[in-house]
Amino acid sequence: MDNISMVTLVLLVINGLVTYQGLNDFNFFNKYCFSINQINRGEKYRFLTAGFLHVDWMHFIFNMMTLYFFADTIVSVVGVFYFLVIYLVSLLVGNVLTYQFYKHVPFYRAVGASGAIMGVLYASIMLNPDMVLGLYFIIPIPAYLFAVGYLLYSLYGLQKNNDSIGHSAHIGGALAGLLLIILKFPILVQLEYKLIAILLIPVIILVVMYKKNKIG
Repeated sequence: MDNISMVTLVLLVINGLVTYQGLNDFNFFNKYCFSINQINRGEKYRFLTAGFLHVDWMHFIFNMMTLYFFADTIVSVVGVFYFLVIYLVSLLVGNVLTYQFYKHVPFYRAVGASGAIMGVLYASIMLNPDMVLGLYFIIPIPAYLFAVGYLLYSLYGLQKNNDSIGHSAHIGGALAGLLLIILKFPILVQLEYKLIAILLIPVIILVVMYKKNKIG
């Protein structure tokens, strides 16, 4: 971890500590998770705090590994402040989108940093379109295919809606990360318009699902 930036390390630690507390203290988890019922009662802080909780350690590990591998690509290009803007805005946009889908479902609850993580992933892919990942640490796959595939899986999870993971937040976070990095570097629209179109496929499918009343 010699090359990890301090901001990435701090986020890893905060997520770890909050998740640990949440998994070991039901009252803590219940107080800070994303809960439509409680948000409708005025507890708006949950839009932020839910993004640091996870349903289990596998959920946590997957998110934090993604953060570890992709965060510093952004930090090295745009600096700490704008990276935090991407992280936090993606987190909030993801949860606000979730609220819009489920605001009339009072008992809907979810947690996860995935909105922020998907924002980081999409932004880093735009900065390094040729990035390749090792699927299962073995099979090489373009990072953009992994990102789109993961969001398509999120759409499936969104339909099932049985695991307390905020799947809709994944889509909102990814879109926020994409837009924020384009706002920072508008030239990307000209240089990577095909990549942008591919990355937007899950967003388009989500809109269609919503219009067909397959969400909420």
